Amino acid sequence: MPLCDYFSAPDDQAAVAVLPTGEGPGQAGLDTVGLKNIDPVVAMARLEAILTGCGYEEARALPRAGRLLSDPEDEAAFVVSLTDTLTAALATTSADDRARCARLWSRTGELRELEISAEDTAGALEALAGLARRARGSGRRLYCWWAL
Repeated sequence: MPLCDYFSAPDDQAAVAVLPTGEGPGQAGLDTVGLKNIDPVVAMARLEAILTGCGYEEARALPRAGRLLSDPEDEAAFVVSLTDTLTAALATTSADDRARCARLWSRTGELRELEISAEDTAGALEALAGLARRARGSGRRLYCWWAL
């Protein structure tokens, strides 16, 4: 079961700096939300498509969408970027919109396959929205530390 810690950092270099510790962004003192099994590539692109109304392929094609920032040869953990548009959407959506989006997100194939419920996705979405608001307020970007 992959560990996916979503976190904020000032820039890509600071985000990748969590890798040498081997313990993740939380132990490095960064603002972190742990979400097991919710991958930063497919699941986040699906979420972005739902939140912003764009298509999945359009969300995947955005410059920072699921972009691997760390060494692809490193097998223990990776750092992946999230888009600024996803961060903005998470930070600015209303509670009603997040609840609606959580229901839709839970119905995507990836989350259904993992048996992640609408209640679980609602909690994940609330946690991610809080992280995004804090990141935007401090000029940071969002990332995922993905450990296998």
